[in-house]
Amino acid sequence: MKILILNGPNLNLIGKREPEIYGTQSLDDFFVTVRQRFPDCVIDSFQSNHEGVLIDKLQEAMGKYDGVVFNPGGYAHTSIALADTIRAIKIPVVEVHISNIYEREEYRHHSYTAEAAVKSVVGRGLEGYAEAIRYLLQL
Repeated sequence: MKILILNGPNLNLIGKREPEIYGTQSLDDFFVTVRQRFPDCVIDSFQSNHEGVLIDKLQEAMGKYDGVVFNPGGYAHTSIALADTIRAIKIPVVEVHISNIYEREEYRHHSYTAEAAVKSVVGRGLEGYAEAIRYLLQL
């Protein structure tokens, strides 16, 4: 199985940004261990702070990947365009949030992208990415 892990704005700062919420391990370091845990999968990762670039990557995933693990960051709460793209690409997308968005500020409680995804994994820390991959493997 070929999986794209796609990360939105500010996720390049994981390990440095608000360690009390997001921990101290970088995503790059964590993805090394994720790839080792799923040796039968090809796992590519990409991060962008730009909504249009994320839309382009989701569209490019069609025909190239079997599934997408997507942490849209703050765009989850604002981007109807990303939700529309998830619906349009016809491959399963699992949304991931490292923190529990439902225990944070009220404006984070609604996720447009979760409405379009096949599943949402929330508040499991970095382990949520592995949980999302396991879900895609079961489909």
